[in-house]
Amino acid sequence: MNSNLKNHDTIAAVATPAGRGGVGIIRLSGPEVKKISECILGTLPEPFKASHRLFKDDKQQTLDDGIAIFFPSPNSFTGEDVLELQGHGGHIVMDMLLQRCLELGARVARPGEFSERAFLNDKLDLTQAEAIADLIDSGSEQAARSALRSLQGEFSKAIDSLLMKMIEMRVYVEAALDFPEEEIDFLADESVMIRLNSIKDQLSEITAKATQGSLLRNGLNLVIIGEPNAGKSSLLNVLSGQDSAIVTDIAGTTRDILHESINLDGMPLHLIDTAGLRESEDTVEKIGIDRAWQAVKKADMALLLLGDSQTVTNSEEIIKKLPNTLPLIVVQNKIDLDKTEAGLRNDKIYISAKYNLGIDVLKEELKQRMGYQKNAEDIFIARRRHLKALENTQNLVNNAEVQLLEFNAGELMAEELRLAQDELGQITGKFTPDDLLGEIFSSFCIGK
Repeated sequence: MNSNLKNHDTIAAVATPAGRGGVGIIRLSGPEVKKISECILGTLPEPFKASHRLFKDDKQQTLDDGIAIFFPSPNSFTGEDVLELQGHGGHIVMDMLLQRCLELGARVARPGEFSERAFLNDKLDLTQAEAIADLIDSGSEQAARSALRSLQGEFSKAIDSLLMKMIEMRVYVEAALDFPEEEIDFLADESVMIRLNSIKDQLSEITAKATQGSLLRNGLNLVIIGEPNAGKSSLLNVLSGQDSAIVTDIAGTTRDILHESINLDGMPLHLIDTAGLRESEDTVEKIGIDRAWQAVKKADMALLLLGDSQTVTNSEEIIKKLPNTLPLIVVQNKIDLDKTEAGLRNDKIYISAKYNLGIDVLKEELKQRMGYQKNAEDIFIARRRHLKALENTQNLVNNAEVQLLEFNAGELMAEELRLAQDELGQITGKFTPDDLLGEIFSSFCIGK
């Protein structure tokens, strides 16, 4: 990327969480590390070896007693000289040690600045840097394993492999354009279409894995909607395993949005309970209904819950008001009242939230709708920006195919492939605007 950083100063931060603990770590990176080390430790530690040291203040009084490890440039996480001071984990001790580093010329690191320097010094690409934060923030074992695969470069390797295919395709097409005097129509050669189909297949495979990885990272927002007394709050309580919502026989009990998060075999699912959808003159209830429709607009999927079959419902009217692109699951509740069998029939799931009937069937359907894979050993963690770049790439590749098949326009086909290549490059950071970098790294925790 760029071996010369725009910032040549030395940064320092507490790399362990705030509070009391057995060990606390101060991390430093930059050109003044050796000088700071000699002032605090007396001498520079031997590279890559943990050494027991006393940490001294400006009067050579001991601040703490701990372990020091020195990582010389370029063989460090950031690519610069890095020093880690491992002392006793306490707020006061860590603060005194950090202040000593600042007195000697370091400044407090911004969130994610160590990872940013690693990226700028070509120690990590952007997907690997993002995977560090995702590994720290993992909400399940599956998400952690997927983040680790991205950190180890599996996502980057997949993108780089696809980039090479695009480059080879562009070289082939542009070489054909450079020899117009030849009577052979290179673009009519079936190998061009074979190459393009190979790109499309690989792109689809990467997109599927990235989509699954994005779900592992972000989860899916499921909004539960329906008429009053359909049992939405009861369903929320059953799925979450706790009495989060008030349940009564009085219609319109829920007046506001309720949120709960659960984990379905490693996949985060964010449940949103809403007010019953109906015409109402009650001012407070109307506000709740408006908020329910706002929640629908922001959701990834909707669950329409129907009450007992004897009740006249406006379910068809509710469905008509839903966005056409919003995935929908229709669930018939209160089957205990008419002795209906639980299960999935005719695209509708039959349950009793009150008696926990059919809930396992509903959970399985939710998992399948989320793209659950039992053996997700090759899934890598991904972010929404990655999915957007892959979507843009897919559109550009499709445009390239149109230019080839419908217009035999090699120049335009090559241009579409170049733009697709740039989109993919944004994922790993080969072509990334500075403002995007700032946004990405600012979301990291301090000290990483």
